[in-house]
Amino acid sequence: MKLEGKVALITGGARRIGRAITLELARHGCDVAVHYNTATKDAEETAELVRELGRRTVVLSCDFTDPSAAAELPKQAADALGGLNILINNAATFESMNLDTFAVARWRETLAVNLTAPMVLAHSAYPLLCANAPGHIVNLVDIAADRPWPDRLAYCASKAGLVNLTRSLAKAMAPSVHVNAVAPGAALFPEDYDKNQIKAITRRIPTLRGGTPEDVASAVRFLIADGSYITGEVLGVDGGRSIAF
Repeated sequence: MKLEGKVALITGGARRIGRAITLELARHGCDVAVHYNTATKDAEETAELVRELGRRTVVLSCDFTDPSAAAELPKQAADALGGLNILINNAATFESMNLDTFAVARWRETLAVNLTAPMVLAHSAYPLLCANAPGHIVNLVDIAADRPWPDRLAYCASKAGLVNLTRSLAKAMAPSVHVNAVAPGAALFPEDYDKNQIKAITRRIPTLRGGTPEDVASAVRFLIADGSYITGEVLGVDGGRSIAF
């Protein structure tokens, strides 16, 4: 699909990997709706970078713990930019949780943001995407969906659920909407990781380097622009880390 003039909604598009995806799509001709929750300054900065690339943009705030608010977001993006062709479900919470710190309220909040919101958004966006078929949904998952960590219980469960949801929606929305996922590995280390942690992880990656947000963004663009015969797939972008466990 040619991206020139298409409209994309990127959740969590204000910073980190979300910003990289936003700018990658804008560089290739997309107008973009940048969603954020609390990162107002980052969202405005990202929007300004999009404008400098000559593309239209709108900044939209939404708390994904409120499903009714999430359901309105695709329509808000479409109203502001004249339709919707692409939905990128990138927003997520990466809160730590082990057996000792497990709490039902925190578990529910993680799943609300990481799993329920992508479903609500996809459901709400579906008629808009069908109106401009073929539409595209790309979910950001994680290699931890298949190789979970015991200190991120809710996060890993939510990403495993999102992998399954990707495949289910690919069937449910065919042929009008293609639904795929990108599974980063060490594409962008958490801000609280120290140098020793990063070195220990990097040594175990076959490419001997961590990834970048741009690596992930390129994969997202590939699935949209060049994946005309791809749906229901999970594309690993991890430097081979998933085969090195």
